[in-house]
Amino acid sequence: MSAKTIEEPARQVPIYGEYEVAVLGGGPAGIAAAVASARAGRRTLLIERYGFLGGMGTAAGVTNFCGLHANVHGGMHRVVQGIASDLLARIDRLDGLNAPHLILGKIFAQAYDTAAYKIAADDLLAAHKVDILFHALGAGVVMDDDRRIHALMVETKAGRQAVRAGIFIDCSGDGDLAAWAGAPFELGDNAGSMLYPSMMLRLNGIDPEKAGDAWRTIPALMEKAEAAGTHRFPRKSAIVRPQRSGIEWRVNFTQLAREDGSAISGIDPDQMTRGEIEGRRQAVQAFEFLRTVPGFERSYIVDLPPQLGIRETRRVIGGYMLSGEDVLGCASFEDSIGVNGWPIEAHVPGDVIFKFPPIPESRGFNELPYRMLVPEGIDNLLMAGRCASMTHEGQSAARVSGACFAMGEAAGLAAAQALSGNTIPRHIAVEKLQQTLKQQGAFIGRDQSVPKGL
Repeated sequence: MSAKTIEEPARQVPIYGEYEVAVLGGGPAGIAAAVASARAGRRTLLIERYGFLGGMGTAAGVTNFCGLHANVHGGMHRVVQGIASDLLARIDRLDGLNAPHLILGKIFAQAYDTAAYKIAADDLLAAHKVDILFHALGAGVVMDDDRRIHALMVETKAGRQAVRAGIFIDCSGDGDLAAWAGAPFELGDNAGSMLYPSMMLRLNGIDPEKAGDAWRTIPALMEKAEAAGTHRFPRKSAIVRPQRSGIEWRVNFTQLAREDGSAISGIDPDQMTRGEIEGRRQAVQAFEFLRTVPGFERSYIVDLPPQLGIRETRRVIGGYMLSGEDVLGCASFEDSIGVNGWPIEAHVPGDVIFKFPPIPESRGFNELPYRMLVPEGIDNLLMAGRCASMTHEGQSAARVSGACFAMGEAAGLAAAQALSGNTIPRHIAVEKLQQTLKQQGAFIGRDQSVPKGL
């Protein structure tokens, strides 16, 4: 590509609105952050690039909540509560929520219908009077000085517009807002490797009786097909599981790599273009194989999502970086604001490797410190979700939706608390934040009994 540049003329950018809190990104972290802020009485705007909420859970077709539960001394417990519970209840009322199912014999995940998720999220934000700006792509920031964001620039069909706010929360997943503001970050493992993206797909027309527990037999069928030379698969550990209606299943056999074998970068537009095309090609190959599996003979692809599923790009450096050792050691923190019960999920070339805390010896979850939401160097910014302050290995666990809900809720409340105290997020009283989270039904782990039930 050409390295030439052009000079863009200076222009006056219209102000879309002025808010107390502006949240960039409408995934689990952004949903929870916006609701928590608005519920605390702050005028809040949620900005989302698509015309719907849910993040990778809808835009990438994940259709599965991971990290809501933990394996606590061998028993399954729902450890992410609060705003997440409100959202799930709304999905359930739309008949769009599956019962939790066991993965690897060790941990629960919970499937949902993407349409129900979108509708429930709209309803949740409307109930708390959150303003939403859809079809708006974050494009940069204007700074008051080196430490304070004055406005977030967004590109819409109406052209470039500016959003002013007292506090901004970066829930973009890629740490876009933080990077534009000059906050320090790491990219992948800092050696050129990131968690591999995937292209999900959903099939319809399955015969549920004939398919049975096909997810148990498909790995052996994959090995047999590869040995016979009839099919090749980008990765092992394929996901093939039924949705609420047994005639529809979600599928992921894919792994998107560059020519050198490293992961496609979710912040490189050329690599993303190649990855989208290759992802659909791999999805078709997976479908052709599945048509040979009993019960899938008459199936068809009912959905390919709007984009690749991105697991990791930038990780913003905050006051503490959650590590893989913290996950496996079920770490506790004085400033805990939530918990993560998901294990390390390492997407390595050709496979997915899970590492769990000791079961049943351990409590099965690590706490999430408030410091991981506060970036270095920027005074009126918080971050939540997969771009929060974590190491490459720690992020492979705490990037999932359960931990993102917990981080988002804490970030939204922290922003409201900072505004109430006329201070910056770094200087809030964390004890007060913890007390409010507990009062509102969130489980922060510290000094609390593990929630009963599933």
